[in-house]
Amino acid sequence: MSLIDNIDKTRLPQHVAIIMDGNGRWAKARGEDRSTGHQEGVVSVRKVLEAATAISLKYLTVYTFSMENWHRPASEVQALMALLVSAIHRETPDLMKNNIRLLAIGDLARLRVDVQQTLLDSIRQTSVNTGTTLVLALSYSSRWELTNAARLLAADAANRKITPEEISEERFAGYLTTREIPDPDLLIRTGGEKRISNFLLWQLSYAELYFTDVYWPDFRENELYEAILYYQQRERRFGKTSEQLN
Repeated sequence: MSLIDNIDKTRLPQHVAIIMDGNGRWAKARGEDRSTGHQEGVVSVRKVLEAATAISLKYLTVYTFSMENWHRPASEVQALMALLVSAIHRETPDLMKNNIRLLAIGDLARLRVDVQQTLLDSIRQTSVNTGTTLVLALSYSSRWELTNAARLLAADAANRKITPEEISEERFAGYLTTREIPDPDLLIRTGGEKRISNFLLWQLSYAELYFTDVYWPDFRENELYEAILYYQQRERRFGKTSEQLN
């Protein structure tokens, strides 16, 4: 019996978020340039997305490029931007074929113009699709997102569109870039590190955390299914006791 056959389709996470880590170390271990690791990482995104659609996962968010990544060597940043353009352009027909919707979160205005245009074109094309939603976190930082949300909220308060008494968790969440996306149920981080790295700090409040030593270029269908099986073994109490859930 394959791993997919062991998954309880009635208890799937609605939203899986992934910190794709280890591309550079994967390439270094093989004596290759870091760019090779990033290229192979794109293959992993494709394979994991195929696995997600095979089980009808509703949302898959991948941490594609963090705000902190802008501090990497300029040559690597430019290579990543070029890879983004080619990957999105190449994969959009398959997204359409497989009924996958594309979204993006982050400070997209910082991206190169050609990246922005290619990304927005794909988002528009796939907006009619009703299957799995793939969310790219690009130029993303959770602290940036929270600060930006606070700024927007303060502006509305200053313009008397909202009073302090009306501010709630639900109202605040409406100012986040993820306002139309459910919070992740499961966070996966590859590459052996065990930290959140400024990713979806608000949204991950009650997510199950799954860390694996597998580098992202080696993370494929079975690795995703193993993480989901781990998730299905967890008892999600949300602050309640086990007895209250039964």
